[in-house]
Amino acid sequence: MERTIKPEDFAAIADIAMVLDVRRLEDRAASNETVPFAIWKDPTQLDQWIDAIPRKHEVVIYCVRGGGISNSVVDRLQADGVKARFIEGGIEGLKAAGGRIVKK
Repeated sequence: MERTIKPEDFAAIADIAMVLDVRRLEDRAASNETVPFAIWKDPTQLDQWIDAIPRKHEVVIYCVRGGGISNSVVDRLQADGVKARFIEGGIEGLKAAGGRIVKK
């Protein structure tokens, strides 16, 4: 399975995928922006929420810049049978590509 989705391709699946914001608590708190309908999940608490993630639906995650956090979370989700990808460049990449961002 692919690990990433390009920011410009995200809009095509944004309405059908489960979108998870996995930014660190402090990074999320420092921002007033989010992706529409994204659900924040603390990446440091992955063990507590991974079982609640659907296995049959596509899941798209993002962090700030699509680096270490997104990579480690997508690795774990995919290993657990979740159809997960992360947005290349994170929320910053999505903004740079003209993706839809809203105030949280």
